Amino acid sequence: MSLEIVWNNEQEEFEINDSLIELLEAILQKAGEAEGIVNGEVDLTFVDNERIHELNREYRGIDRPTDVLSFAMNEAGEDEPDIIYGAEDTEELGDVPNVLGDIIISVTRAKEQAEEYGHSLERELGFLFVHGFLHLLGYDHQDAESEAEMMSKQEHVLAQVGLTR
Repeated sequence: MSLEIVWNNEQEEFEINDSLIELLEAILQKAGEAEGIVNGEVDLTFVDNERIHELNREYRGIDRPTDVLSFAMNEAGEDEPDIIYGAEDTEELGDVPNVLGDIIISVTRAKEQAEEYGHSLERELGFLFVHGFLHLLGYDHQDAESEAEMMSKQEHVLAQVGLTR
């Protein structure tokens, strides 16, 4: 088994092509290796600012668009039941994918930020993807120390696939 991306495109601003997905898959493998995650599935959805604004308002109570949202599957909130997979008599439990969670990226915001930072859209999408992946694993950036740790991990992975600033 390995890490894989199951992706969806819900925006029309930028054509999502095979080379971008291959790049994101390479990023996922490198980030997974660095974190000791060798198999699992990440569900990735590309959206526009309008859709990510709705999701940000609904799930985080923040009434504005953002660049990336992550929803970890292994993170139960208060009063939320744990999801437990059970095998039928004829099923192998090994066939159930290890879904790490969902990453939602606003391509609109990624384009704006790529221009703002003076680098390619691919680099920005790669950055947002690895950032979202680290959130799925429980990393956060609530203080300067944890933000520096996340930034270092992100830049290390991006450098391995040739996406430097």
